Amino acid sequence: MAQTFYIHPENPQLRLINQAVDIIRGGGVVVFPTDSAYAIGCHLGDKAALERIRQIRQLDKHHNFTLLCRDLSELASYARVNNQIFRLLKANTPGAFTFILQATSEVPRRLMHPKRKTIGLRVPDNIIAQTLLAQLGEPLMSVTLIMPGDDYPLTDPQDIKDMLEKRVDLIIDGGFCGLEATSVIDLTGDTPRVTREGMGEISAFQ
Repeated sequence: MAQTFYIHPENPQLRLINQAVDIIRGGGVVVFPTDSAYAIGCHLGDKAALERIRQIRQLDKHHNFTLLCRDLSELASYARVNNQIFRLLKANTPGAFTFILQATSEVPRRLMHPKRKTIGLRVPDNIIAQTLLAQLGEPLMSVTLIMPGDDYPLTDPQDIKDMLEKRVDLIIDGGFCGLEATSVIDLTGDTPRVTREGMGEISAFQ
């Protein structure tokens, strides 16, 4: 049965955030709010927790997982970017975007697209998510909390509890989130390509 932490969306309680970090480091699967919608995540190196998320979301092996980062300081460890792409990322983070980038060898193979060797990267503009990442001290593996058969993410914490309290370890209730997922921007080609239009404003990439 999942624990539920009611965390203030503007002044997150550090005691609860640190408990959440302990759950993540202990192999837990966690639901948490972002600037676009609720997401579900786990520790970057935890294969068993990743497989639980795959089962909950019913994801195939071709799905790009996202590294949720506090800022771009960790970027070079996990993705290959040139100066032009870095400037584009810097101008559009934090924000409701997921950027598809070429992964480095630091990224576990199970998180990459199996053929393209790519990874999603995201810097959320959300205080709870930012505080969680700061205390964790490393990226969080995540995907948007869209349940199988649904077109939109779960946005009501009570609905999340009713549906997932027996399948995850922690639900961070930060109030209602948006109904849209992130915009997804593929930066692996010669020019940016919008592969999903979501909450983030895409005009800069067209």
